[in-house]
Amino acid sequence: MKKVLTCLLIFGVLSISQAVAQESTDSMPSSTELSLDDSNSVTAVDSTAVAADSNAVVSDASDETVAEEAVMPEDPSFTQVLKKYFINGGPFFMSFVLLALILGLALVIERIIYLALSTTNNDKLLIEVETALNNDGVDAAKEVCKNSTGPVATIFYEGLDKMDEGIDMVDKAIVSVGSVENGKLERNISWISLFIALAPMLGFMGTVIGMIGAFDAIEAAGDISPSLVAGGIKVALLTTVFGLIVAMILQVFYNLIIAMMDNIVNKMEDASIHFLDMVADFKAKKK
Repeated sequence: MKKVLTCLLIFGVLSISQAVAQESTDSMPSSTELSLDDSNSVTAVDSTAVAADSNAVVSDASDETVAEEAVMPEDPSFTQVLKKYFINGGPFFMSFVLLALILGLALVIERIIYLALSTTNNDKLLIEVETALNNDGVDAAKEVCKNSTGPVATIFYEGLDKMDEGIDMVDKAIVSVGSVENGKLERNISWISLFIALAPMLGFMGTVIGMIGAFDAIEAAGDISPSLVAGGIKVALLTTVFGLIVAMILQVFYNLIIAMMDNIVNKMEDASIHFLDMVADFKAKKK
């Protein structure tokens, strides 16, 4: 019995000492863990430093971007660019091109206003003239034509004025007055076409003279310098560019005027045919 108790006591002491040793071992960090912790702390410090450096670089880049935006000049406007090229093209020949544009646009505006005022409601006028003619006679119909504007009203008035001389005289009066009114519609059209042809010619003339000046500079220098030749050719070609632009602008308005004029002439012819039929019916009723 004593031997058994002695063995149990020895076994308990050994177990307790082993447990204490195990706890002390677990509580103490290993050298690997220490090295890992040190490396993690170093890495954390390095990442913090790198982040700070990157933030400083980003802030410096943003500051430089803001400074560049502040220094960068604004883009020139269209009028400034146009003025610059106009001066570079040479004020002498560019003035002639500009004068062609101004005079051409003035004639265009005058023709558009005249054609717009000449455009009337012919069907309404024809009905009013027919109603006045059937109800109150020729004088009332002529008064309606006097109070109306446009070439059609003028044609009707001259036709009514010749009613007493027969239907043939009415037809001749309509044809003759129609020719006169057609000539009024075509007035100043030839001048617009002249400026359309003249503007590019002036531009080409400025280009040729500028090229002659460039070759004179080459001859005087005795050497073909790219900068000398390029500058002279650029200045010379600007007159051609502006001349073509002026011609294109006037050509568009010229075609618009021609279309308006053709529309008015077609309506005049159609209204004249209906007017002759109305006069023939009126004279047939009088008989």
